[in-house]
Amino acid sequence: MNIVVLQGKLSRAPEVRSTANGDVISYEVTSQPDEGRAMTAPVAWLSPPKAAYALEAGDSVTVVGQVRRRFFRSGGSTQSRTEVVADLVVSSRRKAQISSELERVLGELDAVVAG
Repeated sequence: MNIVVLQGKLSRAPEVRSTANGDVISYEVTSQPDEGRAMTAPVAWLSPPKAAYALEAGDSVTVVGQVRRRFFRSGGSTQSRTEVVADLVVSSRRKAQISSELERVLGELDAVVAG
């Protein structure tokens, strides 16, 4: 099972791209562990809800999703990018919404483990 929970700050303004399948919002989320260097992860949210457009650089967010590596052609060669594909990106202040999403994900994990 592929589950990611990421908490940090948006290190730059979100970028919105329109595709044939709907909008994609790209975020850069930087987490700062208590000790050690900051880590940044690219996040893509496919067909996000309206609330996703209100997030701004510097906002503290929680992301729930999966890790994906995608391949694409660029400059005549094949490139790859590893990113988090979000099921949810919300302000870290929205504790009830985060808790509900984590309960859903843990329920799926329990079903796989018991399976």
